Amino acid sequence: MSEHDASGRRSFLAHTGALAAAAAVSTSLSACSSGPKSTNGTGEDGGTGGSASLTAVIGYGNDGSWDPTQTASAFAMAGNQHIYEGLVDTDPITRAPYAALATSVPDETQLKGTSWKFTLRSGATWHDGKPVTADDVVFVFERILDPKTQTLAKGFFESWLKEVRKTGESSVELLLKFPFPDGVARLTLAKIMPKHVFSAAGAWDEAMKGKAVGSGPYRQVSHQPKTNTTFAAFDGYNGPRKPAYRSMNWLTIVDAAPRVAKISGGSADAQIADNIPYANIQRLERDGLTVEGGAGMNNLFLMFNTAHKPFDDVRVRQALHYAIDTGKMIEVALKGHGKAASSFLNEQNPSHRRAGTVYAYDPKKARQLLKDAGVSGLRVDLMAVNVSWIVDCLPTIKASWDAIGVRTTLDPQETTAVFTKMDQKKDYQVVAAASNPNQFGLDADLIMRYNYGPANLWMGYARWAGNTTAKQLFRQMDQATREPDAAKKKTMIQEYLDTVAEQAVIYPVVHNELMTAWDGRRITGVQAQPYPGINVLKARPA
Repeated sequence: MSEHDASGRRSFLAHTGALAAAAAVSTSLSACSSGPKSTNGTGEDGGTGGSASLTAVIGYGNDGSWDPTQTASAFAMAGNQHIYEGLVDTDPITRAPYAALATSVPDETQLKGTSWKFTLRSGATWHDGKPVTADDVVFVFERILDPKTQTLAKGFFESWLKEVRKTGESSVELLLKFPFPDGVARLTLAKIMPKHVFSAAGAWDEAMKGKAVGSGPYRQVSHQPKTNTTFAAFDGYNGPRKPAYRSMNWLTIVDAAPRVAKISGGSADAQIADNIPYANIQRLERDGLTVEGGAGMNNLFLMFNTAHKPFDDVRVRQALHYAIDTGKMIEVALKGHGKAASSFLNEQNPSHRRAGTVYAYDPKKARQLLKDAGVSGLRVDLMAVNVSWIVDCLPTIKASWDAIGVRTTLDPQETTAVFTKMDQKKDYQVVAAASNPNQFGLDADLIMRYNYGPANLWMGYARWAGNTTAKQLFRQMDQATREPDAAKKKTMIQEYLDTVAEQAVIYPVVHNELMTAWDGRRITGVQAQPYPGINVLKARPA
């Protein structure tokens, strides 16, 4: 694996879902860049960008990878939705596919087959003015499917997509290994990038560091890691979601207090902010702001190093889950905006079914499991990311584990630091972090391949891929992926999710609600996302 791929691995997991690096941000930044026009709609009726500017506050770091084939950074993924296009993109709330760079979405007849044909939008150009061509599409998919290149996107495509062919200067054909209708929505994860820019030596490293050149409604103007990223309306954009702002400035403020201060009060600089702390909801509403939540798969999870005894014993992993007083965590840390996990999937997911193993608070059972495993006097160093709501949950975990005789030390640190240690294969015991695969999509197969793909980084971090049970799980996942009958596929997924729950290698403790606040007197058309970041492709000045 090349150095840039290793760096990309660090970056995408350093910002998985709700993961974020701590950042100190100056409060004197002013709006200086472009903004998109909508948070979730198609935006077909939008303008070409007026004179208004938008300032947004993102509660996650902007210093993760910006390479669309690699990133899971909440900030970068949100930004890339405004900079780049896929052949097909999806609505950020309903996740319904719509034609983006392509002129149409595959019809039902195509979806039943193994050949999807696309024609590119006439007149589409890159932000540097050069035309978008079929060569650009093939270039991106070849990177994603390249067996020698480790990318996050590969896990979303390689199981079902065979190859992508150029059929004309502005047309391509996707050849599938088997019919896979769910793949249409995943095409938004293959953002098309200009070959003439990113085929240059060192360009993927530059993409990771923040370089972005797309065909979308906004172009990146400047990028200052740990501070802000600015955008401007792309006047050459002729697609379905026209920009409503001439400029947009997205500030990265991970610490809760300054983030809230930026959007509150009579002299608030920002019109919208995500990752709003629950304790600040009423205050912001009193200030006249709208604060709404989105419930999805956002979760606090535990990840065990199964190569470090005694965490190779499933009974120990289960004991530590049973020991956590999730009711107290939800009441105290999440202020009621959460729900204890009843499956790997959140209850709103269409494939959710209550798992065969549910970790209801049961300290007596936890103690018995440790006894059965022959474990006593256990000391746990819980390494955790410093995302604000995760930090709020950590005291409950410590108190719960201490109560069953497990001496617990909390070790929160910057997210990048946590996952750099993971990449360096350093020893650890247990990690507590946040994740939200819903930023990639809703289908359970995609979510599982993100977290439990046999060759992905999570399995490497947990040191579990070589386990006999893991290998059987991977076979079950492949069988479910290929199942053409939707009802049978759902049942197969639910059955192997029971294994995931029982093994508890990487498993959620609670799913929580993510809160977004905005000033309806200054911005309209906003919808709160159930995953980190914002999408303002349908929003506009009030």
